This record gives sequence, structure tokens and C-alpha cells, in this order.
Amino acid sequence: MTLSNRQYEIITSAGKLLTESGISGLTIKNLANEIGFSEGAIYRHFKSKEDIIIGMLTYLEEDMDSRFSNIDKNLPYLIQLKELFKSQLTFFKENTQFVVAVFSDGLMEESVQINQHISKIMKVKL
Repeated sequence: MTLSNRQYEIITSAGKLLTESGISGLTIKNLANEIGFSEGAIYRHFKSKEDIIIGMLTYLEEDMDSRFSNIDKNLPYLIQLKELFKSQLTFFKENTQFVVAVFSDGLMEESVQINQHISKIMKVKL
């Protein structure tokens, strides 16, 4: 998934709203107010709130895959595991909105597609 700068801004702001207000606070209206442009401008980049959340989850999954694939496979397994955790914890520390995207109360019940994306991230990463 290739995101434009504006799409990245939208998913980051959506994560911030999820962090602050939960799933009920993530509305297109609140998101537009957070970013400072019209609701219509958001719809030019994403079809729906569900699309925005799926964008967040897809970005997270691809970023995790990229970082994990960069771990040296010639290192002992314990070192690889430590590097994997270090990488993920650093990412989550710098991007708390993505932690909320996966673990937010009620998010998995939001839609079947969102549930499938969260489950896929969890299963693949296990």
C-alpha cells in the first residue's frame, strides 16, 4: 500500500482520535476538525471511516513486515527475537496511534473487514 502524504496524515490523525476518544470519537467530522480541512477532502482520499481504519492496519502490517525482514537471519534466534521486539517496541513508542488501532476496545466489532485485518496481523506476527 502506497500512501500519499495526505493519506498518512489522515491515518495518523485517526489514530490520535482513537487514542483520545475511542472508536465512537473517530468520526469523519471529528477527523476533519482535527486535521483542519473539510469532510469532503477526507473522502477524496478514503471512501469511509472503515477504509481509514483499514488503511491504518495495512500500513502497520506492511511496516512490521519491512522491519522484520531487515533483521539479520544469520544471527542466533534469541538475538533475532530480541531485535524483533526492540524494533516493534520502538515503533509503537514513536507511533502510539498504531497500538490503539490494533487493541482499541470495540474496533474489532466495527466491521468484518476490520476484524479480518486485525486478526491477520495477530496471526501472521504470532
